Amino acid sequence: MNKALFRVSIVLLIMLIALSAASAAVKPNGLISDGAVLQQGISVPIWGRADDGEKVTVRFEGQTVSTTARNGFWIVRLKPLTAGGPFTMKINDLELKNILVGEVWICSGQSNMAWTVKLSEDSEAVIAASKDPLLRLYTVPRSDRLQELPPGWQEAGPDTVPNFSAVGYFFGKHLREALKAPVGLIDSSVGGTPAEAWTSRSALLADPELRSMVEKPSTRVSYLYNGMIAPLQPYAIRGAIWYQGESNAGRAYQYRTLFPAMIRNWREAWGHGDFTFLFVQLAPFGIVNERRPESSWAELREAQLLTSLNVPNTGMAVITDLGDPVDIHPKKKEPVGARLALAARAIAYGENVVYSGPIYRSVEIKGDRAILSFDHAGGGLMAKDGDLTGFTIAGDDQNFVDARAVIEGNKVVVRSPDVPKPVAVRYGWSNCPVVNLFNKEDLPASPFRTDDFPGVTEPK
Repeated sequence: MNKALFRVSIVLLIMLIALSAASAAVKPNGLISDGAVLQQGISVPIWGRADDGEKVTVRFEGQTVSTTARNGFWIVRLKPLTAGGPFTMKINDLELKNILVGEVWICSGQSNMAWTVKLSEDSEAVIAASKDPLLRLYTVPRSDRLQELPPGWQEAGPDTVPNFSAVGYFFGKHLREALKAPVGLIDSSVGGTPAEAWTSRSALLADPELRSMVEKPSTRVSYLYNGMIAPLQPYAIRGAIWYQGESNAGRAYQYRTLFPAMIRNWREAWGHGDFTFLFVQLAPFGIVNERRPESSWAELREAQLLTSLNVPNTGMAVITDLGDPVDIHPKKKEPVGARLALAARAIAYGENVVYSGPIYRSVEIKGDRAILSFDHAGGGLMAKDGDLTGFTIAGDDQNFVDARAVIEGNKVVVRSPDVPKPVAVRYGWSNCPVVNLFNKEDLPASPFRTDDFPGVTEPK
């Protein structure tokens, strides 16, 4: 090789190394990787890291958007996309393959959301039939501090589904069947964790009722928000599903404020407006039908019910028929995911479907009878498997006794010979209620109380 050719070869080699280094310096966020699902119908942020001054160009489905990295960070936004795929995205010289556009949901909470498919009912049959290349799964690594997310999208199938959230998987499966569009699920859940761990410090400090949670020393405030929710932002999503509350049951009255504050916190952080937020009411657990003046789990369910009634674009899946008195992790997860998907179809996608069981609206006292009215009666009220159970009634003495309840039209009439002048009715008011009021769409009624008598978890 002559000297001139040698020099040209060296120059070309240096140029290739430089180009390779420049390309390697442009690194998209781990959520934006091979196999990802991007949200359809809204602006989609694409972001990552690069050297200061580096020009970054993103090309995807006919769109080309460029920016310049500053402080080691870059972000561009794609205009709303249409469902489909698989597609290829180019970020400078980097190619990301097998990308879908569809519906993206976060699955979060504590152990009943983290509970895996392989530990759930009928797991072998479910796993064997789980292959679906248009359902994608991403599990957020557990962390208590801000982290760089690694690539990790996987197609649903027998190799990936067993260790994924069962509630999340069944929610995604039913949503896929209903929407006929790709679905991406991001599981960010940790067992044994309270809601304040999933809420930012600033959001807690902003609320006078929650400020003390930050001011007193704790390893349990905001750490999972920092490590497992903030790193997901601003990834474009349709909404979130949530299964949590067991760890806050001892402070159920506080949950009335904390849970809406957490939802508001997430929505403000994402900046997508009031995106759909769906959650699971606590399942029955503990001593069956125990009669006590107060019940921490009943009060937590009430706090969840109030959230569904008062916070826009929220929905609640009631699972009073799916609990296990001796297991805080009931194994029947498929109906839980199915009910969440039904709520998503109505609230997020505007389908005209009955998505909730009966919800208490009002009570009218006539003599010795308490007449209850309900929203979400659907095709009508019904008692499942026999006479209505789970109702108690009380007079001014606040002594609740078992009551006889019957359905009359779309109302329930409650009475007891021991309470000639009733003032209040409760339904399913125990940690582990035995109840059977449904609508004809086979969705159970939420436990409730018509009174506001003090409970043990109210502030003293």
